[in-house]
Amino acid sequence: MSTWDLDPAHSEIEFAVRHMMVTTVRGQFHKFAVTTNFDEAHPELSTVEAHIDAASIDTGMDARDTHLRSGDFFDAAAYPELSFRSTGIKKVGDDYTIDGELTMHGQTRPVTLDAEIGGIVPDMRGGRRAGFSASTKISRKEWGLIWNGALESGGVLVGDEVKITMDVALVQADEVAATEHAGVA
Repeated sequence: MSTWDLDPAHSEIEFAVRHMMVTTVRGQFHKFAVTTNFDEAHPELSTVEAHIDAASIDTGMDARDTHLRSGDFFDAAAYPELSFRSTGIKKVGDDYTIDGELTMHGQTRPVTLDAEIGGIVPDMRGGRRAGFSASTKISRKEWGLIWNGALESGGVLVGDEVKITMDVALVQADEVAATEHAGVA
């Protein structure tokens, strides 16, 4: 088992939620860190930990992002970080499920991610690189994100179900350390 660190230039965490019951708003978090203790021979023995800066949320609309950072939603001033820590990984066919704990808005709840290993390849610097994808759906209300507005036509302004997707590139930690010492970005 070896430690693999995030390549932020080739990674993203995105979300999607229904708006006014008829459209979907998508966004992402720009600042996050992921560390994986990865066992290539037995991926189910691996562990994953992620830390996400709540204030780095971006939906492409400044006013909406400010509202999402406020006490009505993430309350980024009081709860500056979202985190995920795996508690178990299971092989399911060619893919995996990752059970873990998601902490958001001061509350920790279990979640299960559907995950796949995109591949493990040598990179241009002589190290190794791996790609992973994962997704899940959560109820935002379970984490205390309950703000909403009633629509005149019935229904609500913001949907409860949030779809989360991650595409993450990781490099072996030995390569990251060697690259940093060599002054290569």
